[in-house]
Amino acid sequence: MWGSMAADSAKTDRKGQSGQGVQVISRAAEILRILKNDTSGLSLGQIADRVHLPRSTVQRIVNALIAERLVMASAAEGGLRLGSEIQSLAAAGRINMTELVRPILTELSKETQETVDLAVFRGDHMVFLDQVVGSHRLRTVSSVGESFPMTTTANGKAALALMEDEALVALASPEVKLAGDGARPLSDFLKEIEQIRQTSIAWDINEHTDGISAAGFALKDPIGQIYAVSVPVPSHRFKTMKDSLVDLLLQARKAIVQLL
Repeated sequence: MWGSMAADSAKTDRKGQSGQGVQVISRAAEILRILKNDTSGLSLGQIADRVHLPRSTVQRIVNALIAERLVMASAAEGGLRLGSEIQSLAAAGRINMTELVRPILTELSKETQETVDLAVFRGDHMVFLDQVVGSHRLRTVSSVGESFPMTTTANGKAALALMEDEALVALASPEVKLAGDGARPLSDFLKEIEQIRQTSIAWDINEHTDGISAAGFALKDPIGQIYAVSVPVPSHRFKTMKDSLVDLLLQARKAIVQLL
């Protein structure tokens, strides 16, 4: 009997230690996320306030994270920031989005018989990374590596819809101003962005190139990089396939999100 009680006690101790270990990992992950969202650096007190933990607990966890180079002290401001090891881990786990989604782009092109493009947001524009060319004799084709504006393309609008309002306005305003007096007001463009946020689908109806219309969606990878998938179509046949294109794009988006 005593042996049985001792064994039960040992099991209980192991469960308790396991639970404590999981809790420490969870708290460490929360601290790392807090630091990720504030790149200027935070003090121990600020971190403790945001994660709702005692300063002494935060100190112990942060010391362990510093020892592993997951957190470092900022010499200039004296705050704590993400360390160099985080960058190494992110690089090692970085997803090759082009390879990952190409089967989905190929299937979308097969379903629509149209060209399907993959683009990535860089700086203040969209850059084409990959393309599956449609089977129609009259089709749209762009060069991989070509850059496109944000406010007149389906992929650009979709990408903007994923951004915070401040960043969105900072990117959209210069393009809208360059369009001249005939351009629609920025307020109208922002209303369109709100619609994209609700539906996940962005449109370009003869905006970027006369005679070509497009629909597309955007999403973020695990490290926050914005990618967009779009289907450009000669405008004379775009209207007849618009509704079915929405369904196919949403299916493709769901498939990519599941992969990520």
